Amino acid sequence: MKIRLGASALLISLTLSTLTGCAMTDGNGKSNGTDSTGNAGSTKGSGDIPSAGTSNSEDAADRAEQVSSELFDLIGIKGKATEPGPGVSECDGKDPETYFRIFHPWSLFPASADQLDGVMERLKTELPQHGWEVVEYGPDTSKNQNLSLTADNDEKKHSVNITYMAKDERPRLSLMLVSGCYQVPDGEKVYRF
Repeated sequence: MKIRLGASALLISLTLSTLTGCAMTDGNGKSNGTDSTGNAGSTKGSGDIPSAGTSNSEDAADRAEQVSSELFDLIGIKGKATEPGPGVSECDGKDPETYFRIFHPWSLFPASADQLDGVMERLKTELPQHGWEVVEYGPDTSKNQNLSLTADNDEKKHSVNITYMAKDERPRLSLMLVSGCYQVPDGEKVYRF
């Protein structure tokens, strides 16, 4: 299900600017990532968002939903996932009619809170076995110091941030999946949703 974003667009924009594919490489194998603050890493390259290839925004959103589904299966916890659907954002510094990124925020509420015990440590170990490189792991900067993990997948051209919201009234995993920068096929324009 795809929906239009309202007031949360600013928050998502801020998240996208900090979750930029830390170690993903561009189509030529060159590293083009930034660190978790959006700054170019000292040995990672220019700090540009990596290319994800050519696609229209609907197909790219379908791929993001597929990657989210794979992550859901990898998490392996019974519960309810929110279904806000992917959205489209701009690639900083590029023509917004031609280039775009896909973001897909969602949360997983477990059937019981104790199912989340140890899940982040397990994901830190298991994600690399499925093509993800864990580039950041530890408490976030929130008041609750939620445990957070950021991982990149060069092959899938996506990055994910997973945060364990242990101290919320309803403990959950909060995920933000973002793609590299897509270019629409010649003659097409970006369709935004």
